Amino acid sequence: MSQWDGKSKGTLLGYKIFVFCIQKLGIKAAYSVLIFVAFYYFLFERKSNQAAFYYFRNRLGYSYFKSKLMVYKSYYTFGQTLIDKTAISAGSRDKFTYEFDGVELLHQLLAEKKGGVLISAHVGNFEIAEHFFGEIDLNCQINLVTTDREHSVIKEYLESVTQKSFIKFILIKDDLSHIFEINNALSNNELICFTGDRYFEGTKYMTEELLGQPAHFPAGPFLIASRLKVPVVFVYVMKEANLHYHLYARMATVKQRDAQGLLKAYTTSVESILQKYPLQWFNYFDFWNVLKR
Repeated sequence: MSQWDGKSKGTLLGYKIFVFCIQKLGIKAAYSVLIFVAFYYFLFERKSNQAAFYYFRNRLGYSYFKSKLMVYKSYYTFGQTLIDKTAISAGSRDKFTYEFDGVELLHQLLAEKKGGVLISAHVGNFEIAEHFFGEIDLNCQINLVTTDREHSVIKEYLESVTQKSFIKFILIKDDLSHIFEINNALSNNELICFTGDRYFEGTKYMTEELLGQPAHFPAGPFLIASRLKVPVVFVYVMKEANLHYHLYARMATVKQRDAQGLLKAYTTSVESILQKYPLQWFNYFDFWNVLKR
């Protein structure tokens, strides 16, 4: 099955090592630890290796040896984003530079005073988006619709060493109470953020092509966003060289209640990002449901 289990990669020990290196050695020195961490994953994480190799080899069309190399580099890049997220959240935002592409869309969205929906993906480093919003003076409440299946011990540790986030979390629940929280937030002219690329077993999904192969996507973000009379923007925060990040905002232009059309626009948008940043696809599972067990 191609659904995600709700848990991201990483262990408590790994995060503690990252934080220690950041505090004692600095961000770039902390990156050096990733040479070994990425190599460990490259050697021993069979399932995620298969998924990443399929992405590079079959979906992007790279050669066998280049795909193998890119799997390793993908782990290394993913580790860099984790270090960056921890460093920025711990107060080192000024060590990074930021670039904004499409920021006028976000200002326009807020000027309409009716809330809005942001849809991102597990590419780049969207979790630092709130720090971008602070840079461009987006004076609004942000609500991130998410799962609470992360390892709680890791969350507790990170909360102890980082600054308090101003983002509110709306947890996906079986009783669908999160739907009421979403509607309430929008009625208060707040922003709702979804990631549109991972679904859970037992939840409704939609199918659309991504990089030339059909894949399943969570139906919720697209059904909800397409039925609301609020602007929808695709947002990505992508890592570039020399501690530099680039925020992209792209307005979705589809008919109201056309969830499939919105999903198609989303996959087209994600594809354009992946063509520019192929190493920053961080879905290390059988996303296209094609790998043999």
